[in-house]
Amino acid sequence: MQLDPRPATLGLLLLCAAAAGAGEAEELHYRQGEHRADYDREAVLGGQEEVDEYVKLSPEEQHKRLKSIIKKIDLDSDGFLTESELSSWIQMSFKHYAMQEAKQQFIEYDKNNDGSVSWDEYNIQMYDRVIDFDENTALDDAEEESFRQLHLKDKKRFEKANQDSGPGLNLEEFIAFEHPEEVDYMTEFVIQEALEEHDKNGDGFVSLEEFLGDYRRDPTANEDPEWILVEKDRFMNDYDRDADGRLDPQELLSWVVPNNQGIAQEEALHLIDEMDLNSDRKLSEEEILENQDLFLTSEATDYGRQLHDEYFYHDEL
Repeated sequence: MQLDPRPATLGLLLLCAAAAGAGEAEELHYRQGEHRADYDREAVLGGQEEVDEYVKLSPEEQHKRLKSIIKKIDLDSDGFLTESELSSWIQMSFKHYAMQEAKQQFIEYDKNNDGSVSWDEYNIQMYDRVIDFDENTALDDAEEESFRQLHLKDKKRFEKANQDSGPGLNLEEFIAFEHPEEVDYMTEFVIQEALEEHDKNGDGFVSLEEFLGDYRRDPTANEDPEWILVEKDRFMNDYDRDADGRLDPQELLSWVVPNNQGIAQEEALHLIDEMDLNSDRKLSEEEILENQDLFLTSEATDYGRQLHDEYFYHDEL
């Protein structure tokens, strides 16, 4: 099993667990090599209920809401959507739904409805009980010790997010806890946490060897495995911008924080490649409406979800 040597936070482990069924999902998504647009709608709209709601919209209402969204993406109001405009819109969409999800989680975690989430409430929601580990006592079982370390890191992040030192986190603080990469005052914490995990020699940087973690080449092998070659390339070409052979704190941040910008740019380019009928590298309203199904199964509309969210199609966004 090959592992991406990113910081092993609880959130990332949960993502890995969710990804366990990715192979099966991929087969459903591309059955016999053919893309299924209906799978996109079912998977990303959230389930059959949301799909049914989508189908209820009349073609006229779909066009009306889609035109409103197109108008909002077109930042310079020139009648065309460029790669930059599409990318910016998709990134904004990512952040909006992340914040909406955090707000919904806040309601679920706030068990006594007092407007804040305590550390005990967080534990009860996550684990059905309050967990309290001794910070100075390691556990003999390797799996339990790994969980203890992750739990203590979550507690440190919780305490850092708690700016007013109250008994719990208010909504803004809870968002900072769940999405520290989106909040300025959490940036230093994110960097320090990554350094504590990866900077083994304590020099304030992460070398290539530290980046690769516990990997050691098989002495019987003539060269590194493919995944190591990929990781080395990422280190040198994506993260080590000054080419000094190590990641400084800002370079480290580009590694540990999810890069939604790259995903958004890739999707924007894909849409232009598929929908640009006159090869001018931008999309007109006519081109989008001509390819409405493709646009509604893309990140640009969060796979059609934005047609049901007034935040996106309402005139006063």
